[in-house]
Amino acid sequence: MNRMPDDSQLDSVDSEVSAEDIEEINALTELGTTLIQAVLEKEPLTNVQDLIDAGAPLWFQDNEGISPLHAAAYVGSEQLVKMFLDEGAVWNAGKWTLISYIEFTRRTAPVDNLGNTAGDIALSMNNEECYKLIRDAGIRAGLLLAVLSSRSSLVRSPLALVIDGEDNTAAASNVAFLASPLQYTTDANGQEICLLKLKDNTEIGVMMGWEREIMCKTVNELCSNHPRLKEGLRVLNVGFGLGIIDSLLQGLSEPPSLHVIIEAHPDVLAHIRERGWHSKPGVKVMAGKWQDVIQSKEFRDLGKFDVVYTDTFAEDYQELHKFFKLLPSLLAGPEGRFSFFNGLGATNALLYDVYSRVSECHLSDIGADVRWSFVRVDGEEDQGRWERSREYFTQPVYRLPIAQLKSKET
Repeated sequence: MNRMPDDSQLDSVDSEVSAEDIEEINALTELGTTLIQAVLEKEPLTNVQDLIDAGAPLWFQDNEGISPLHAAAYVGSEQLVKMFLDEGAVWNAGKWTLISYIEFTRRTAPVDNLGNTAGDIALSMNNEECYKLIRDAGIRAGLLLAVLSSRSSLVRSPLALVIDGEDNTAAASNVAFLASPLQYTTDANGQEICLLKLKDNTEIGVMMGWEREIMCKTVNELCSNHPRLKEGLRVLNVGFGLGIIDSLLQGLSEPPSLHVIIEAHPDVLAHIRERGWHSKPGVKVMAGKWQDVIQSKEFRDLGKFDVVYTDTFAEDYQELHKFFKLLPSLLAGPEGRFSFFNGLGATNALLYDVYSRVSECHLSDIGADVRWSFVRVDGEEDQGRWERSREYFTQPVYRLPIAQLKSKET
């Protein structure tokens, strides 16, 4: 069966949808259903190809959330997975959409009714080859759209759409986020939280205390064996949050000689001032969006940094990619080190894998080598960390990137 809109949804669709349009939708529905059944029943490849040639839509998804690509992953067929991807199947295919004239095509979801992408299905069945085919399609799509979006403001990365779609709330829109009040609080387990509450009363942790172990490992990887550590590192952090990583940086055996903090949210800036950060030796707090601050003369006059870290909220991958491109002008040569909070797509194994690999490719593009460390975040102490907050990281392992610019050939 097809995932058809109900009567109220149909009211929002163009009122001029004709009987011919409905007939076409029904025909596509029948073809899509037949294609999925053919895959699940393991019919010959020629039968499947005949259905595709007849117009069976690869984007179709039935009421259980199964698309042809999901079905191919279920039966473990590398040939079908490759065929569907080559024919244009979407690597993160999810919610069933109608033909392009219906406004629902503007909104897609990356998962089926059980919350799985086709890649997740392949992964759960230990089919590494099928998983790699789907993952690599996602990487190629991300890299291609990044190139296109850099040339046109009208092209939006599919990676961004995965995260927030048409979401204009403070959870996904940086403009809305900066205009929304934040609350610094402690939950029933004693965990510190910087909390954002949406208009529907949904609570989202902008930053939460459980991230401390990640931050400790990050600071250790960035600083512990840095050749300029004893001189006092020059560090830049974008996004203060709870101040965990900034406190860890201040606690180094030799505190930073220069510690720049860029923060845009007024409530966080007030919290920074209340905690006395402005009076700490070597600390310079710069208010504003990083996109603006980094272009200012005041910032440029500070020179380059030994360590750079960024962890912003309600910004998509496109903004992170823009930050990557600034690293050659921010880092003090090959000894300079960079990391970021690697949390995009982290509620889904496939998306997290794709994001991590795309970011490594883009860092390589600007002349950086990336090494990865891993932090387990699924221990007993991590249970119950969310309480009422929306979960934003559900993977058992955090992938920690450390990037350094390559030495120039002489």
